[in-house]
Amino acid sequence: MREGGENAAPEINQNQSDDRRPPFMSHPRLQLTGITKRYPSVVANSGVSLAVQPGEAHAVLGENGAGKSTLMKIIYGSVKPDEGSVQVDGRAVTIRNPQEARALGIAMVFQHFSLFDTLTVAENVWLGLEKSLSLAEVTRRITVKAEEYGLPIDPARPVHTLSVGEMQRVEIIRALLTDPKLLILDEPTSVLTPQAVDKLFVVLRKLVAEGCSILYISHKLHEIRALCSACTVLRGGKVTGVCDPRQESNESLSRLMIGAEPPPLTHRPQRLGAVALQVQGLSLTREDQFGVDLEDLALNVQAGEVVGIAGVSGNGQKELMLALSGEDVRAAATSIRIFDQPAGRLRPRARRRLGLHFVPEERLGRGAVPTLGLAHNLLLTRDDAVGRGGWLRMGALERQAAAIIERFKVKAGGPMAAAKSLSGGNLQKFIVGREIDAKPKLFIVAQPTWGVDVGAAALIRAEILALRDAGCAVLVVSEELDELFEISDRLHVLAKGRLSPSIARADATVPLIGEWMSGLWPGSEAGAAAGTPHLEVAHAAA
Repeated sequence: MREGGENAAPEINQNQSDDRRPPFMSHPRLQLTGITKRYPSVVANSGVSLAVQPGEAHAVLGENGAGKSTLMKIIYGSVKPDEGSVQVDGRAVTIRNPQEARALGIAMVFQHFSLFDTLTVAENVWLGLEKSLSLAEVTRRITVKAEEYGLPIDPARPVHTLSVGEMQRVEIIRALLTDPKLLILDEPTSVLTPQAVDKLFVVLRKLVAEGCSILYISHKLHEIRALCSACTVLRGGKVTGVCDPRQESNESLSRLMIGAEPPPLTHRPQRLGAVALQVQGLSLTREDQFGVDLEDLALNVQAGEVVGIAGVSGNGQKELMLALSGEDVRAAATSIRIFDQPAGRLRPRARRRLGLHFVPEERLGRGAVPTLGLAHNLLLTRDDAVGRGGWLRMGALERQAAAIIERFKVKAGGPMAAAKSLSGGNLQKFIVGREIDAKPKLFIVAQPTWGVDVGAAALIRAEILALRDAGCAVLVVSEELDELFEISDRLHVLAKGRLSPSIARADATVPLIGEWMSGLWPGSEAGAAAGTPHLEVAHAAA
């Protein structure tokens, strides 16, 4: 491991990639020198230098707001640097837009998707490919690639009907269809199941073996150690160290990234209270042809416990969250009860009066209004800063936003900073903090630590457990099995619009939950057809 001060020149160990470098390639695939990018309230990148060799998987590691995404956008031509130079295959280039980047063989999968909601999957992919290809040919290639990479998607579906996980599949397939020489992946596995991640890594290792270079951003340290042979660490927009992640531990990588190891979570004995959320016989037909029908869901969450829901994205999570939050009020009034009050027909504001606060999986657009400041975004779920006659008490709003920024360590240009100006992880911390700060009695959160660094993830999970210990009922929907195992008291699995029985965290295993994700749990139709053993036998086998 190599570390340096803020102005230390990075040292790149090339030993791991020289043996794979094609003999005709004597230059790095990508060479950045002295890249600097300034914004009015922050210097996102300061003198960053980085080299990526042909046939190398190179990680860029750093906490939220460290400048990783800005650097990737500079490479992809979405952002223009103020200083510094870029070389591709030994040739100095000025990349003015993504089209020029693609012409150089650079493809990127964004953490925040760049898709047109009103177009189909095939039409979105078509926009980024050669215009000589017909839409029918693009549709065929999507189908082939999706099957090859284990990322199933229907090319004819409009993007607005997709779940977040399905949108991410579209981004990955679109990038791979360009046969890139340099593939940039920004949190590509944040909403993929462990099985899908394994399949994706098979593809990425194959690309690396064929000479493709990969720039990989992830907060999942075990993924970086499994895939990458080099790692550049950013802190505060500057390179602070370079290492071979295969020679590091999660703890040492955490120290490089945030200067410390995240504190361990503390689990206290449960003190269960009243049933805060009761779902009984919840059935809803899909609102569009690409949705998922919810079939006879049953679920209880008591005060003082965390209940987790696992599952592959696109199996009814979106529909369930809309029904629980009050955005979909088609359910029978008594199919959803909040503290024994029929709530199936109540709108979100009425449910908040009963103590429910909700964090959606989509940050921008649903969790926050991109162009509004953080203080104004409090108004989406908070009414206490509205005075008589509807006048806003801006001083109170700004103080509340500032308190959330401080408590949850949000890196932002103050309470009035636009939501879209924050990094994905920092915006997530603010949205989660906004709802926790409201002191909910029932807290429902989808993908609580999506794209959040290890330190921030530990903070959010600790706050969720503190809510539980204070007597709040918590329901967490997450694609992260490790996260659910870490914070849940009980687990369910959602598959094809059906909900499994609950299982205590102590009895759950990754193989068992993975099996249930296919709908194979005791008592299910799929499980009966496959001869799934009883729960006790399944535990023993796992």
